[in-house]
Amino acid sequence: MIEASIGAVSGLVPVFCVMAVLLALPTALVTATRKRPLLLPVLLAVSLAGVLTVTLLPGNAGAAMEGLCDTGSPSRLLTSPSALLNIALFVPAALLGTLVFRRPVTVTAVAVLGSGTVELVQATGSLGRACSATDLVANATGAVAGACAAALWLRTRAPRTERALRDWSWGTGIALAGAAVLAVWFQTSVSTVDAVAAERARENQLLALDGSDAWMAEVAEEVFGPGTRTEETVTDLNGESRRITVVTNRGEITGRWPEKALERAWSSDNRIEDGDLNRAQALTIGAKFAHRWFPDSTAGSRRTLDRMGEAGTPLYVLTYRRYVDDVMMPMRLDITITATGRIMGFASKPEPDPELPPVSVFREEAMRLAKKMSGAPAEAAVLLAQRVRGTWRPVWMTSVKTATQDPNLFLDAVTGERVTPDAQPAQPGGAGATRAKSKPR
Repeated sequence: MIEASIGAVSGLVPVFCVMAVLLALPTALVTATRKRPLLLPVLLAVSLAGVLTVTLLPGNAGAAMEGLCDTGSPSRLLTSPSALLNIALFVPAALLGTLVFRRPVTVTAVAVLGSGTVELVQATGSLGRACSATDLVANATGAVAGACAAALWLRTRAPRTERALRDWSWGTGIALAGAAVLAVWFQTSVSTVDAVAAERARENQLLALDGSDAWMAEVAEEVFGPGTRTEETVTDLNGESRRITVVTNRGEITGRWPEKALERAWSSDNRIEDGDLNRAQALTIGAKFAHRWFPDSTAGSRRTLDRMGEAGTPLYVLTYRRYVDDVMMPMRLDITITATGRIMGFASKPEPDPELPPVSVFREEAMRLAKKMSGAPAEAAVLLAQRVRGTWRPVWMTSVKTATQDPNLFLDAVTGERVTPDAQPAQPGGAGATRAKSKPR
């Protein structure tokens, strides 16, 4: 809290000076009117000004922590510079408060409850500040230390049993009532997040990446050929699956670790090559590559080989699709082969087969419904497994003859209703990716 405040909160010193004057002047006037010594009350007012300024001045944490509080275990309470500064912040206020009011238990209770209030205001007050259990414990530690030091000093000067009993009574009552109020406020206004556990999980993810560079380099060389060198690595640590994209001198390749599953690759050498590779040879080369790297996708799948390009410079695209009860599953595998037998690239979507409700709207009915809904004849209909509002459904993708709207119209194959499939997930290397350049191999 303090470390972030000093480094990131603008105007800290001027605001503190103004706050100190605003609190010290009336404190001095009241104390002088009561004909009491001025020094300790004024110093207490100045220390409270410091606490309020450092903890409640708007910062730059943004909206990411708004409504959240880090409840991770304060394991670095005595080793973290930020935690030590928080302890130091509350020592003077508690010490001076105890010397002024001579009630260490009550002062400690008020200081701890005040710290809890500050943390909740930081979480709910749109201040750009971060609520943290570690800060609360550090503040409470500082308050207890300051109050205990002052209590020991007072005890050597003038012990008073009657005042001590009242102090314990008032302090306990304030602590219980204040804790109940803060607990209700916390439960109704704040969501919790364990930043310590999240950081440990991230460290475990990074440790789990050990060996991924070597694996991806080996795969890239096997796909693109000898002499392939890694130039850059992009690692996406979002979610449980880590996607790694390796940029080489011969193309890009993406895979998942630790699953060791390849997702896509494309050679930077995309020239149309002269060659006499025929369909049977292309099928053999492509099938061997597919069984080598994608055994789960090829199992039980239908394969097709399409030829593109002119005679002498063909490109072959070998596709694998899996069908369950005539519904095309979300798994995809496409491999592009040049006329010389080189694997130019591939795209793989190793999605497991989802469980679907039985189809009750068949092709003819789907095409009739598509024509009725669009006002144009339906040319084709393909039955696919698609996510609709987060749930896998059998869906007819129909093509209609129209120039004024999207030619693809989707119909639920169970209800016959028109639906919109969910958007596809973002491609690797998007937001949240951690980019690191590796040394050339």
